[in-house]
Formats: sequence, C-alpha cells, structure tokens
Amino acid sequence: MPFVLLGLAIAFEVTATLAMRASEGLSRLWPSLIVVAGYLISFALMARALTSLNVGPVYAIWSALGTVGAFAGGVLLFGEPVKPVTIAGAVIIVIGVVVMNLGGGVHQS
Repeated sequence: MPFVLLGLAIAFEVTATLAMRASEGLSRLWPSLIVVAGYLISFALMARALTSLNVGPVYAIWSALGTVGAFAGGVLLFGEPVKPVTIAGAVIIVIGVVVMNLGGGVHQS
C-alpha cells in the first residue's frame, strides 16, 4: 500500500507541475487551483507513504519519476523540445535512483 500512495503522490505532483506551466505564472484560475490542490494532495500522500518507507530512497524515487513525468508531459502537452542530452539526463537520474535503492532499499528497518 505505501507504494500505491507514493505512485499517487508522484502523479499528483506531476499534474500540479504541468498545471503550473499551463497557469501562465499563476494568472489563470483553473490551472492555478490544480497547482495548489495537486501539491497539497501529493504532499499528504507522500507523508502517509513515509510512515512505513525510508525517506531518502522514497524522495529519490519521487523526484526522479516526477522529473521524468514532467519532462514527458512538457513534450506531449506543450511541445517542448526533446534533445539527446535531455534524454541522457533523465536516464542518469533513473540510474541514480536504482543505485540508491540497491544501497538500502525503501522499507524502514
């Protein structure tokens, strides 16, 4: 169950980040409301997941998948450019998360 909560937290965080882009500097009401609600829900879900998971690896997973999700969403929704160096950066981030999890895992001892 904590991984489901983490997955939902990531989804809400990515949604909020993409809504921030759509809000045009928080000047559009509905996207701005999605930003606020998305981050509040995301933090609440992550806090709940952290009651049984280790903070370091969980934050690494959350930030890495959030980064990759925001990158993919920016490309798909806003036509942002895809460059080989950007893809390489995303791959490096994911590799870093895998290495972190090999070092101790995410479950609390």
